[in-house]
Amino acid sequence: MGSLRRWTWWSVVAAGVMVAALTTLDLVDGKHGPVGTPLLALAVVVVSVQHARYLRQAMGGLGRGRGRALEHLATFAVAIGAIAYVAWSGVVPLVWYLLPAAVIAHVVANRPPGSRWLVVLLGASAAVLAGRALQAPNPVGSVIAPIVVVCLFALTDLAQLWFWDAVLKLDRARRTSEALAVAEERLRFAADLHDIQGHHLQAIALKGELTARLIGRDDEAARKHAEEVAELARTALRETRDVVQGYRRASLGTEITNAVGVLRAAGIETAVSGDAAEVPPPLQPLFGALVREGTTNVLRHSRARRCDVVIAIDGDRVSVRLRNDGARPDVGEPGAGLAGLRERFATVGGRVEAVARGEAFELVGLVRS
Repeated sequence: MGSLRRWTWWSVVAAGVMVAALTTLDLVDGKHGPVGTPLLALAVVVVSVQHARYLRQAMGGLGRGRGRALEHLATFAVAIGAIAYVAWSGVVPLVWYLLPAAVIAHVVANRPPGSRWLVVLLGASAAVLAGRALQAPNPVGSVIAPIVVVCLFALTDLAQLWFWDAVLKLDRARRTSEALAVAEERLRFAADLHDIQGHHLQAIALKGELTARLIGRDDEAARKHAEEVAELARTALRETRDVVQGYRRASLGTEITNAVGVLRAAGIETAVSGDAAEVPPPLQPLFGALVREGTTNVLRHSRARRCDVVIAIDGDRVSVRLRNDGARPDVGEPGAGLAGLRERFATVGGRVEAVARGEAFELVGLVRS
């Protein structure tokens, strides 16, 4: 994203520099007089500065800039005035039509889609009239050439910004997909827990109310219901632990399948190499936790486009590697999840490595079985 942003920005800046350079070349010989030359140079500076300023604003997205109609009209009037002054002393070189074209480009970039073509056509027409193209010996050619210059320049700037705007929309959509994938996984776990525990908690509540009513009336029955409440609580606690342990101790193959589904749902291309079934059963939950933590990190702490899961077994050495691009350099210190993984691997003589190389990030778990 950063490289593409810089490329787009410097591309539109280069277009503004080109306008300034070409029009300045026409001023070098001083043919516009001691008064006209500095006035035209001032017009070039005003248009170039406004062009860079408003196209930078448009980098936030096409049509999202603040509308300042009077300022846009004043800048356009400066560009049209420059063309009219040049036309007053003779034929207008085509380079001067780049001034209104630059203004049209930055105005259209900050306007909503519906009126963009109208602005381009009206701006090109005003430039043709200011340049007295209709009064030329060959009015057809004199009109077509300025219109082509104005439209081509404006549309070239807009095409670059349109591509950048499409990238911004895709990035926002990908981040939304990431958040939804994480939320979906949380909802799935919450639903499993609710389905298993809901009836126990309801029964505990009802029997607790009944016990409270029986106290002082039928103490024996109240004692019996209290014992049932305790047993229900123990059962609920045991089943809760079973749900959590089952979630944590899923096989490596299951965790990889879940990870691939979540990552692809978030728009991240995911590839798996190696056979999870070859990992020794005692190590399956450990590496499953590694895959789960790595997947969470990819979704939360990167702008990944691709993630690779590599399972390697070399003799008694087992490793699982998650490698993704799009790593953010400002993530900060490792979180508690990674620290917990290192502790769990250390108990079996293994280790966890987290390595960042530019925009690439690797999370590796290694154990000797």
